Amino acid sequence: MAGYLFLAIPTILVSLLLSRSPFLMTTSPATGAKPWADSPMKLVTTPQYETNKTDLFTTGATHMALLHNSILRGYNSIYQQAPHVQDQDKADFIGYALTWHKFVKSHHDDEEETLFTAIDELLDDKTIFDTTHREHSYFLPGLGEFHTYLTSLTDPTHFSGGELRRIMSTFQQPFEVHFHSEIATLAGLAHHPNAPREGTPEAEAARAVFKSWGKSTVSKAGTADVVPFFLMNLDRGAEGGLWANWPPMPAPIKWGLVNIAGAWHGGRWKFASCDAQGRPRELYALQSAPSS
Repeated sequence: MAGYLFLAIPTILVSLLLSRSPFLMTTSPATGAKPWADSPMKLVTTPQYETNKTDLFTTGATHMALLHNSILRGYNSIYQQAPHVQDQDKADFIGYALTWHKFVKSHHDDEEETLFTAIDELLDDKTIFDTTHREHSYFLPGLGEFHTYLTSLTDPTHFSGGELRRIMSTFQQPFEVHFHSEIATLAGLAHHPNAPREGTPEAEAARAVFKSWGKSTVSKAGTADVVPFFLMNLDRGAEGGLWANWPPMPAPIKWGLVNIAGAWHGGRWKFASCDAQGRPRELYALQSAPSS
């Protein structure tokens, strides 16, 4: 009997996890009748879509823009839903918002410590990201207040959507400016006097830097929370579906990251802007809210 029980435990655990999987969530497509995650912050147009260029800096900036758009949709989905979250959902919503904060903080730290340093060395220029560093300093205090408010709540039901929105409004403008201007800065490095010429070993090495950083930056932030957040705020139909298969990874792995790893904090992802297939959906907390 003990042997059968031992064998049954993994099955029970898997069943429990899958019951919380985003794959099983009932969703409704976004129709435009209610606000979605494309406002109040404007999403970034990718340089590759805008220019049709494929040099290493345009490509690197494009991939950064796609990551930024996931973060921006995350912000917008929090902002739009905060006033409408019901008491029974507040714990999950707080977890969702804190995952966004973890994503942003990890992204910022990883840029400063890894990517920007590598590009400075590649181009032998320590001034490239001076403006970017200043822009970071403009929104970090508000981001800290966002985190402090959410982690200081003694009971989830004490959460106030109005107060969270007030805090978000204090850093919204510099945050949006930065998340757009950083893309322009990266794409503009194609014209830097020390930029490696396409087809050279130096250019290939630079591509490898972008690729390696892009593959690791989200996953090392958190497989069970940040990765599902990232993937469920990627609109695969954006820009005519050009990025439907981005980031490049085998479909079963992507499915597992959303639906198996994501099941650990499954209650949070009902607030995400897209479903498990990356299709825009009606924001959960707005489903019962009156149309404006």
